[in-house]
Amino acid sequence: MGSLSLDTITLTTAVAAMRARKLSAVELLAAVHQRYVETEPVLHGWVERFTEARAQAVTADRRIAGGATAPLLGVPIGIKDIFDVAGSPTRCNSPSREDVPVAHRDAEPVHRLRKAGTVLLGKTVTQEFAAGVVSAPARNPWNPHRVPGGSSGGSAASVSAGTSLGALGSDTGGSIRIPASVTGTVGLKPTYGSLDLTGTFPLSVSLDTVGPITRTVADAVAMHLVLANRHAEVLEAVAHLDRLAVEPSLTGVRLGVMRGFFNHRLQSGVAEAFEQAVRALAEQGAELVEIDWQLAEAARASALLISRVESAAVHHRLLRENPELIGDDVRYRFEVGALLTGDTYLRAKEARRAARDSIRHIYREHELAAVVAPTTPAVAPSAARLEVTFSGGAVENVGAALTRLTMPWNATGQPALSVPCGFDHDGMPVGLSFVGKPNDELRLAEIAQHYEQATDWHRRRPSIGGRTDGLASP
Repeated sequence: MGSLSLDTITLTTAVAAMRARKLSAVELLAAVHQRYVETEPVLHGWVERFTEARAQAVTADRRIAGGATAPLLGVPIGIKDIFDVAGSPTRCNSPSREDVPVAHRDAEPVHRLRKAGTVLLGKTVTQEFAAGVVSAPARNPWNPHRVPGGSSGGSAASVSAGTSLGALGSDTGGSIRIPASVTGTVGLKPTYGSLDLTGTFPLSVSLDTVGPITRTVADAVAMHLVLANRHAEVLEAVAHLDRLAVEPSLTGVRLGVMRGFFNHRLQSGVAEAFEQAVRALAEQGAELVEIDWQLAEAARASALLISRVESAAVHHRLLRENPELIGDDVRYRFEVGALLTGDTYLRAKEARRAARDSIRHIYREHELAAVVAPTTPAVAPSAARLEVTFSGGAVENVGAALTRLTMPWNATGQPALSVPCGFDHDGMPVGLSFVGKPNDELRLAEIAQHYEQATDWHRRRPSIGGRTDGLASP
């Protein structure tokens, strides 16, 4: 027990420790709960904590003792509050849902996590209706005066701070990758349409995806395979990534380095960290190809327009009958969507198809396994000033800035994985995105794993609260 620390343990190492009887699920739950007690008054990342969690941990220990091998047995997981959990209300951080009745059944992603043996800790804070990048009142563990990104901000803050070992998020315009990037965690947006979202409160039906936020690439793969109902593949996939970590090498792997749109208007700390990451990839033997995707901006615009129209449709009745129950920023977003014409929507769909065709051609032409780009052009901004300032004095609204480099990949529907790649001069995390071919999440994870293991950014932890390092018995 003495060699285990909540600052070094990960989802997959916790599973291994519990199976080896070096750690119990009850002990692990007690440790993350103590971290919650220490940090939650500052971070505000949780909507509620489930009282059933300890009973689930006790059951997990009993099952482990009996030889059960469910892939995530005993792992404490947070659930973003747009997913139904049986017996809990799904409020989506909106006053309009303050009195919503409890859900009668789990959302399908939650059901699959429960079936895999996870300990469901509670609901994490989301931006209202998952429509934004701030996630108030949640704060960033690296600096509580800053936002944790969004809309899955509470999920990312919990993983970063150690109040969970993994958390469920959703991604329509970057809502998994943005908070992962600005909190120093790993976030995976899988291929659009590859996972069942039943029981998930929608934002934009032709863009919404669900995925994990974790501490490492291997952790993200384990959660992803569970969400994909591929439980039998988890152990071998994690073992395969562990073998790759022994001598990380990207020799012979062709990667596109996104330039043009993806290099325009970056904060200096982000630009420096990205170039350092590109050098690290070259040192690992990757064959790098400079890419200027001419339709990147059109891809972003198409996703933006589609999300506005579809989110307005989802909330049409609320917008008409009780608009005062929606926060000002989110209501404005829905109102804009309601004003857009059907012709605009159809043209955005056409632009999206063109963007998909063009990026497919680029991958094929250059024989790329994946491309790399900064996840966000800026680090987490101040919660008191929701703007992003760039060198030269340019200022951009926080929502427009943080989604600028993520939304193109929602338009194309490709899997995208954000991993930590450094820090700016203020000590705030920077994220690097690996973007793969459709339905190629495991190959994408292999590539990101090589980079992760050749660097130590994913091992850095924020210092917050009156933390204890050891995993103490309850």
